[in-house]
Order: sequence, then structure tokens, then C-alpha cells
Amino acid sequence: MPKSEVETQLLGGTANRGLVVRVGDTVRRPLRASSTATHALLEHLENVGFSGAPTFLGVDSQQREVLSYLPGETVTPPYPAWSMTDEALDSVARLLRDYHQAVAGFDPAGLDWAEPVPPEYVAGLVSHNDPNLDNVVFRDGVAVALIDFDLAGPGSALWDVATAVRLWAPLRPDADIADPRRGRTLTRLRRFADAYGLAEADRLRLVDATASNHVWCMDYVRRGAETGHPWFHQRWTTGEAALTDRTNHWFKTQAETLHHALL
Repeated sequence: MPKSEVETQLLGGTANRGLVVRVGDTVRRPLRASSTATHALLEHLENVGFSGAPTFLGVDSQQREVLSYLPGETVTPPYPAWSMTDEALDSVARLLRDYHQAVAGFDPAGLDWAEPVPPEYVAGLVSHNDPNLDNVVFRDGVAVALIDFDLAGPGSALWDVATAVRLWAPLRPDADIADPRRGRTLTRLRRFADAYGLAEADRLRLVDATASNHVWCMDYVRRGAETGHPWFHQRWTTGEAALTDRTNHWFKTQAETLHHALL
């Protein structure tokens, strides 16, 4: 087999675990019901000159979408020290802002998207909706690209910031943070909002948005587990359900403290 056709499995992710491969300078991923919408989004980003997302290259003979491979590192356990720094956090916020500026002119009407965002957080912008640690590509410790647009759809900048800061601060009980970010939740929450340049009106809504985002995301995982998806089932039944309950309670008890951190 020619070297350019050798398939190398890519790590990370849950929904498509074991199904995403690199072939030369391309990535092959399963098609989905929302693929047409995602491809239109990626084509828009390419057309406006945004380099922080894969390029859609077509569909291969195995009916997999073909995307450009973006060289760099993603953040998977055990988390490297550089990925936990404030500088890395700042670069994620700036990358997300750049994406929102690039996507602002994209019209999502008439396309079928994957997972509806709560209507109160839909404001005329297609958000990524899953800027998890393993969905951001870094080079030399700086975030340069977003990958895995499977959950992208009509949302808002606020919803994306809520998603990102919930995962990157992270926003959860300190006892459930087993890395250098423990004890720095409030500082990193404020820092992310500042680095993004979040508008005052959105800062006032950010804490409520993060709590809603946690419910939205964990409901997606729970439904995946209940419908038999093996990796979602494993994740949900090996601690995620209990962590979800603890985090939901934490958001309720810490809401005032979180709001104050953003002032």
C-alpha cells in the first residue's frame, strides 16, 4: 500500500472514537445526517480566508468525508503542562473570537444541523458548540485551529464562550479537577472572558449560560448512552452521571461567586 494511503487512527473524541483516521495529509471521518450543513460551513470559512478550521475536500470511496489534516497537537490526558497555562487559555479565547468573526456572514437557513441549542442562546451565529480540549489544535503552545464541527449549528458567541470556558477553566467542583487548574477556576473564568473581549451584556449572562451548557452537553451524552452508543455508555456509567449531578449542584451553589469573578 502506498504511504499516502496508510490509515492511522487519530485519538480523542467520543462519538466517533476509533472511526477517524489520517491518510496522508487528509482526515477521513464518518458522514452524518448533518454533514451537508457542516460542509457548507467549512466551505464558507475557507472562502473568507479563515485558516483555523479544516478544509472540506470531498467524500471518499468508503463514503467518508475527507478533510485537510491540520498539523499540531490536541490536548488529551495526561494533559501536558503547556496546555494548562494561562497563555494557552488566552489563545483559545482569541481563536474562538476569530472564528466568530469569520463565521458571522454565514447563513445557516435551510440546512439540517445536529443538536439544537437552547433557543435563548440562538442569536444569528453558527457556533462550534464543542471547543473541547481535544478539539483545539495547538502549535508551539498556541491555539491555531478548531476541529470536529459535528455539533456546530445555530447558536451564539455567548454559547460558544460558555462551552469553552466551562471546559477550559474548568467550571466544576475543585475536588473533580485533577490537574494544575485546581483552585484557579475563578481566575481562569475571568481571564477567558477578558481574552475573548466578551461584551458586558454577555458577561452578565455567562454564568447562566455555562450552567445551561452543562445540562445541554450532559443530556446529549446521556441520550447517547441510553441509545446504545458504546463510548457514551462507557463514559456515562463510569462516573459521568455522578459528576454531572455534582456539577449541576455546584453551579447552583456557586452562581453568585462566579458572577462576582466576572465583575
